[in-house]
Amino acid sequence: MPRYRSDILARNLDVVFCGLNPAESAAADGHNFSNRNNRFWPVLHLAGFTGTCLCPHDERRLLRYGCGITAVVSRPTKSAVDVSSAEYRDARPAFEAKIRRYAPRCVAFLGKRALSAMTGQSRLDWGAYAAGFAGALAWILPNPSGRNRAFTRDALVQAYSELRIALGRSSEAN
Repeated sequence: MPRYRSDILARNLDVVFCGLNPAESAAADGHNFSNRNNRFWPVLHLAGFTGTCLCPHDERRLLRYGCGITAVVSRPTKSAVDVSSAEYRDARPAFEAKIRRYAPRCVAFLGKRALSAMTGQSRLDWGAYAAGFAGALAWILPNPSGRNRAFTRDALVQAYSELRIALGRSSEAN
């Protein structure tokens, strides 16, 4: 079984994409967003965050583009619905400490569920989250999971592009 690390982090990145929690398939494959139905990697490229479409096994190359990956809850599950609101709330102190330690310009939450549970706010809008999070800008993006049928690939690309433009960055590798 491949060794799995959900965190692809370095200090002072432009953006850390924050999933709810790792999928069991990612832990088994040893790489983030490895399910063939997950749209994360092509959406990141099409939105201009990377100069090429990376594959899950290339995930560490994401750091060259000033981007990272983490999750609020580190426990892999078959489905994100297997993580309770209480588990997100309990994870907040350690997750906040991690974000402060790595100090990205922005933390981009992939979906509303974790941030909503951690902040106690039931109504969150897509896009910039005015309060920020752990000293970083915060942004709420639609989850790229293939199970998220509410957003087409084009709609995901549009939402992710808005973040890239707001950060004022191109897809040039650092």
